[in-house]
Amino acid sequence: MSDTTESLRRKISSAGDLRSVVRTMKALAASSIGQYEKSVSALADYYRTVELGLGACFRENGPAATAVERKAPTHAGTVSAIVFGSDQGLVGQFNDVVADYAIKILAALPGKAQVWAVGERVHARLADAGLPLVGLFTVPNSVQAITPLVGQIQLETEAHRDNDENAPLWVFHNRPQSGALYEPASQRLLPLDAQWQQALAKVRWPTANLPEVMGGGTATLRALIREYLFISLFRACAESLASENASRLAAMERADKNINDLLEQLHGNFHQLRQSGIDEELFDVIAGFEALGGSR
Repeated sequence: MSDTTESLRRKISSAGDLRSVVRTMKALAASSIGQYEKSVSALADYYRTVELGLGACFRENGPAATAVERKAPTHAGTVSAIVFGSDQGLVGQFNDVVADYAIKILAALPGKAQVWAVGERVHARLADAGLPLVGLFTVPNSVQAITPLVGQIQLETEAHRDNDENAPLWVFHNRPQSGALYEPASQRLLPLDAQWQQALAKVRWPTANLPEVMGGGTATLRALIREYLFISLFRACAESLASENASRLAAMERADKNINDLLEQLHGNFHQLRQSGIDEELFDVIAGFEALGGSR
């Protein structure tokens, strides 16, 4: 059925409304990316402080603090993993990318995996792959909601690790990249890497006032490790959310381009159809004029 000028007007109006929605979502995604990136950069100073504290503990306690960690790579028991995904649509292959990456890495690790998923969509993807899922968390919708989420993750993972303190803990998420939207990334949070500990122990204290570990070396070390885990999980979550919004921004940019192309086509069809109507009316006037002139 051929279009009429009225139907084309309705299509142009609908496409214009849809373009307004798309551009609003583009603005929200761009704003969210900036917030999450700022939250990651704001952790730098605090992360440096925690590293200095860990280095002081490693220097004071010596090899005794790392004895468990050196034995950990041969651990073949349970491997804990946290996978950050998305709960919302318009993110393309975001959840599939991080899920496939986590499945591949966990399959190569010794031991049985137990997985916590952040996001219903990635949870379903991991369940379809047959991974044993022990928990599901809701994806935070703001920077302020990341801290409560990380607290819940720490509580649940620590409860499962009470029976096996040597169990490795991994985190999987999508990380923003320059020149591309994102790429999947992973990090083994526990046990602490032995080379990393040795490097921290060699870092010089930035002031002349040398630190002293208070309240017992073990208790202080555990507290600093919890802070290290908090920062690492917070950063992984914020980077995942930034990647999610970058993916959504790219999808909205493609949609905006497609809508602009559609509007250009609709406007062209509308003007062509309107011109055809005008031409027909002119031909009718000319034909009528000639008919009247011929009869006279």
